[in-house]
Amino acid sequence: MIRWVTGWILSAPATTLVLVFLLLPVGATVLATLTTAEGFFASYGEFLQSGFRRTVLWRTLEIALLTTGFSLIVGFFTAYVVSRASPRWRSILIIAAVFPLLTGVVVRSFAFLILLGRNGIVNRFMVWLGVDGAPYSMLFTEGAVIVAMVYLFVPLMILTLVGVLENIPDDVIEAAASLGATPAQVFRQVIFPLAVPGLIVGAVLVFTGSFTAYATPQLVGGERVMVMGTFLHQQAMVAFDWDSAATIAAIMVAVTLAVVLVMTRMARRLNPLAS
Repeated sequence: MIRWVTGWILSAPATTLVLVFLLLPVGATVLATLTTAEGFFASYGEFLQSGFRRTVLWRTLEIALLTTGFSLIVGFFTAYVVSRASPRWRSILIIAAVFPLLTGVVVRSFAFLILLGRNGIVNRFMVWLGVDGAPYSMLFTEGAVIVAMVYLFVPLMILTLVGVLENIPDDVIEAAASLGATPAQVFRQVIFPLAVPGLIVGAVLVFTGSFTAYATPQLVGGERVMVMGTFLHQQAMVAFDWDSAATIAAIMVAVTLAVVLVMTRMARRLNPLAS
């Protein structure tokens, strides 16, 4: 009983901060969208009836899911190489992976304006190679936004997975190989299932970050590739339509929670240790 009371007392300041600065504002925002003059859920019906707004929502969801998928693939294999390197090289590789995080999101997004611009480094290289049709218009496209977002979030995925993969004992992998398992079978039946907890955390971090991103889509995608974050800013700070902005924010929260719950449930089914 004393430990229970002590635990609540120690966690009370952090709980109060989360309640006051997170749960109450979010709850107030969602409540404001439910009690409009037009009726219950009228603001959501208006949002879904608009073809443009539905397109923005689906585009944002598509970009977030593709960013998460590519980040999982790149981050997993990079983290596996890092986890199997010698201690000295492991430290160097982790520093190299974390180094992009030392610069701000805006700075890293601006770098893609230099890389992917019509007179940027990539186009100049293709012109030098004599590629037919170069230079190309690569900026302000969904592909450019996805590439930039993958670059932004892969370091988080690597850091999440390195710790998990390092904790997989070498004896387990060697035992599976000694029993006749091929490298593909070792990966599918041993390494991947044991890495599922890290994949869950990494996927949740990348999806929530990419679904709610603002700076990178605004700089790399512009108005042509509008997503929910930039649409929310436009409605709140340009059109001053606070009711619409609150509806967009509530939908973003609901979609994020729903996708995260689905991803967690699916990943747990793949994890034999969760059963």
